[in-house]
Amino acid sequence: MDKRIFIYANDTKMSKTIEETLRKKLVKSGLRVYEEYSEDTELIICIGGDGTLLRLVQEFNFPKTPIVGINTGHLGFFQEVLPEKIDDFIFFYNQDKYSIQSLNGVTCTIKTASGTHKHLALNEIVVRGLMTHPIHLNISINESFIERFSGDGLCVSTPAGSTAYNYSLGGSIVDPRLNLLQVSPIAPMQNTAYRSFTSSILLPSNDKLTIIPCGEYDKTLSVVYDGLMKDYENVEEMTIQLSRKKINLMRFDDYQFWEKVKSKFL
Repeated sequence: MDKRIFIYANDTKMSKTIEETLRKKLVKSGLRVYEEYSEDTELIICIGGDGTLLRLVQEFNFPKTPIVGINTGHLGFFQEVLPEKIDDFIFFYNQDKYSIQSLNGVTCTIKTASGTHKHLALNEIVVRGLMTHPIHLNISINESFIERFSGDGLCVSTPAGSTAYNYSLGGSIVDPRLNLLQVSPIAPMQNTAYRSFTSSILLPSNDKLTIIPCGEYDKTLSVVYDGLMKDYENVEEMTIQLSRKKINLMRFDDYQFWEKVKSKFL
């Protein structure tokens, strides 16, 4: 059979115990486990929670290799396999009884006085001010000016990230079969002095969101991509759009997105 498998696990005691058991079961079933990831790896098994999977995606720069998650975390929205179902997972994998769910990322390009920087995320790109004061940003979609946003910041999420920070901001849950971006305001200001959208905006897959700081005080921004944060000074312009890069999650016959939403949130 000789299928190359790589295991990526977090450092919790439970994950390490599961990893040890998993290795033995994989070898017993005729599969080969490698200590390092390579381009010819046929499957990545991620042991941990959703945060572990996001770290995996960032560390290996959106690998094309299919990923399956074993949940030892809390919510486990990305993770497909429960620890007690490892034998079933190995059986279905060896029988090729699975499907692949592809999820696009979101990319952010930041132009500053000193150069251009890029970030790629699976869940979301968050733009905030560094201080406690609100920021003021000119927002355009496909070069068409939309509004002068005033508030704490913006969260631009993919369908995969719609159930994460976006959801806590009051954004919509989006079925991953839809290819779009969702822009959700963070504490928008709406009064006689400032006018901002107070609900999320949905953008088609080919649209581009452009952000330009209104004044010198707004040019120092913090960009958070899947929980990783980078601060920038003298920001001139930011563009955010759906990326062509994607990850491939392994799903089995009983996977239903809305059933998972119901089990995790209701």
